[in-house]
Amino acid sequence: MAGLPPGAGLAPALIATLYRAACLAELDALKPGNVHAYAAGHRMAVADFVTSAEVSAPPLAAAGAQVGARVLGGVAATMAAVGQNTNLGILLLCAPLARAAERASGVAAVLADLDGQDSRDVFAAIRRANPGGLGQAARHDVAADAPPSLLDAMAEAAPRDAIARAYGDGFADLDAVGLPALAAARAAGLPPTWCTTAVHLAYLAAVEDSHVRRKHGPAVAAALRAEAQTLRAGLDLGAAPVEALLAFDGALKARGINPGTSADFTVATLFADALRAAA
Repeated sequence: MAGLPPGAGLAPALIATLYRAACLAELDALKPGNVHAYAAGHRMAVADFVTSAEVSAPPLAAAGAQVGARVLGGVAATMAAVGQNTNLGILLLCAPLARAAERASGVAAVLADLDGQDSRDVFAAIRRANPGGLGQAARHDVAADAPPSLLDAMAEAAPRDAIARAYGDGFADLDAVGLPALAAARAAGLPPTWCTTAVHLAYLAAVEDSHVRRKHGPAVAAALRAEAQTLRAGLDLGAAPVEALLAFDGALKARGINPGTSADFTVATLFADALRAAA
């Protein structure tokens, strides 16, 4: 993404506040297949995610911290508070945004500065969070020592993971999918909660969800994307279609399908938008 306008960076306390707000706004929206205020699921409760947002905000926004330290600190605080992985993807996406906001730079510049310590910290964070369906990789497997370059590891994972791909393309999906969907929803006069739902549905329809692909395979991920495209085309979010979305939500949860990567990108989109507005 292009990043923030030139000028003084944002204060860590403000970055933490905007991060918490983005996490909570995502939870308030009806996002089919995920945990949200309308329905729990996947043996997780909304309260766990609220706590996770609160405890991970300080390390995520820590003054002067590198990206890897922000991710590892956020994961460690989350695991200590709720005992399960609720936000690894969120932290991986939001940490570069937070550092860019503090530095008043673009995300590309932050990613270009990643070093070996960032790689070690991110690998440690992934191992600690132990995300579902991670599997094994022939190169740069997280169970092995971290490589000198985090970007090399992310490039290796990019074909199968949208968050890894974001580290290589400068968070292109935010500019191509999430932020335009948010702007369009606002222009249509949707309330904030339904704007968030619009962002989530945009990701579901545009990008195969990496979490679904890892756990259920490429065919299921492709089918979910097609289902989301069909649903989205027939929905009027201005009419607050709770019943239709809850029906889709229930069907996904009955099959154990949790499009968690789409939810992670939704948080990152809200966070990036808030950071830009505050700059």
